[in-house]
Amino acid sequence: MMANILVIGPHPDDQEIGMGGTIARFVEQGHNVLLIDVTNGEPTPYGDPETRAVEAAKAAEILGVKRKLLGFPNREVQHTLALRHAIAAAIREHQAEIVFSVYFDDAHPDHVAVGRATIDARFDAKLSKIDEPWAQAGPPIYPRWLFFYYAMHLRKVHNPSFLIDTTGYEQRKHDSIEAYHTQFVLPEKNRQILKAIDAMGVYFGSRMGTASAEPFFAQEPIGITSLDGLAMG
Repeated sequence: MMANILVIGPHPDDQEIGMGGTIARFVEQGHNVLLIDVTNGEPTPYGDPETRAVEAAKAAEILGVKRKLLGFPNREVQHTLALRHAIAAAIREHQAEIVFSVYFDDAHPDHVAVGRATIDARFDAKLSKIDEPWAQAGPPIYPRWLFFYYAMHLRKVHNPSFLIDTTGYEQRKHDSIEAYHTQFVLPEKNRQILKAIDAMGVYFGSRMGTASAEPFFAQEPIGITSLDGLAMG
């Protein structure tokens, strides 16, 4: 399946936490969305690789998408050429025009590495005259857009560049996160995280006059040709 939108995540559940409602909205609008998991997310206190894979598959099914695992080691992800080229290969393979990645100003080193590596991978994906195996995944392409979602471990207030209305997709997002039973249900203290994510959606929705929304960061200006698409609430 060719995907016009790639969503890069350090671990299975980051994409759902940061932009699960937006992913569901994109799918309903007819986009082909592929989730790229850099690691399998394990080890964790209550999980194991097999269970986490089942949970990730269920979450993807809830959102109506597929996912691909790159297989880098959890908790040891570094901003390396290998990671850059693995992400660039996925971009070339799918000729993705839009890429989302995790925001790079974070406490989790895996998140920092993946966010920054995606910036470089976007550039790498357009390079020609490359004989290395990763470059054979597809022809050179420079995605038109690279945006960042928030799945942060820092207790700081987001300062997003824009918001996407997720009204009507709140439950699907909630269910996709709850599918990670070992992360958000078995650890009783983590159940509060899910409530906080729901509340954050309501808060950002209030900033644009809708029931819920998700925040995103862009490094480049976003051009518009009409005011019709702006939420004026």
